[in-house]
Amino acid sequence: MNSARSPLKPSSAMAARRLRILSSRRVSSLFAGEYRSAFRGRGIEFEEVREYQPGDDIRAIDWNVTARSGRPFVKQFVEEREMTVMLLLDQSPSLDYLAPRGAKSRVAAEICALLAFAAVRSNDRVGLLTFSDRIERYLPPAKGPRHAQRLIAEMQRPPEGSGTDLAGALNTLERVQRRASILIIISDFLAADFRLPLIAAARRHDVVAVSLTDLLDGQLPEVGLVRVADPETGHRRLIDSRDARVRAAYHRHASARQAELDQLFAATGVEHVRIATDTPPVHALTSFFRGRQRRPRR
Repeated sequence: MNSARSPLKPSSAMAARRLRILSSRRVSSLFAGEYRSAFRGRGIEFEEVREYQPGDDIRAIDWNVTARSGRPFVKQFVEEREMTVMLLLDQSPSLDYLAPRGAKSRVAAEICALLAFAAVRSNDRVGLLTFSDRIERYLPPAKGPRHAQRLIAEMQRPPEGSGTDLAGALNTLERVQRRASILIIISDFLAADFRLPLIAAARRHDVVAVSLTDLLDGQLPEVGLVRVADPETGHRRLIDSRDARVRAAYHRHASARQAELDQLFAATGVEHVRIATDTPPVHALTSFFRGRQRRPRR
């Protein structure tokens, strides 16, 4: 795990500042309210006792207070609101290719920043773990605007790895974050063999998978001969995008991969939201929050 804090490059520092300003402005009262309603507390805590009223559950009677006062009193509980939110951010090269509307990595950073500010505004603790084919950085959960600003700055530090190891990131999280939390994974999920670690994480945490998509993920444009490269392995090949069979195979492969992901998330009880690079993340997240409020809690 990389704990060294090399200074941000001027360009990265500028990007962090822009992201911080943009996200803090977009986390309006509406957005923060939708977040707060979507991610409610996981337990209850005692608040006070009050005099028994007809219709109250007799199991809530506080017999000690009742005996002392000579009148029946019941305990009142409130939902425990304070939560811990862990952001698991994929920084592998596959998120950094230039798509028509911008790199997925830029959208991923904006999503993280929006969620961080929403958590801070709700007085929740928020932490960050970034990964590629290794753990890049880990910031333990904490509260406050200054912590959110540091979290955003850490996102801008360039990764050292060249692949994707989501399984390793999930395993690391289980070691460092023992307390149940809201776990939000932001990734394109171009990773292998992460089913078992995801199942383990879903048993302890409330897991949300935010998958980043782009038009090119499912449709190969008809532009003639194209030299394509895998950004993580460096493997290159020449394809003819004018060939309808090539485009159809590309589409089938992308559709099969999406269906496989959908099945995995459904089987593990992980909520899944897709966010495209041509959609403002704040709109997509707000829509997800509202839908989550209407669904029964696990």
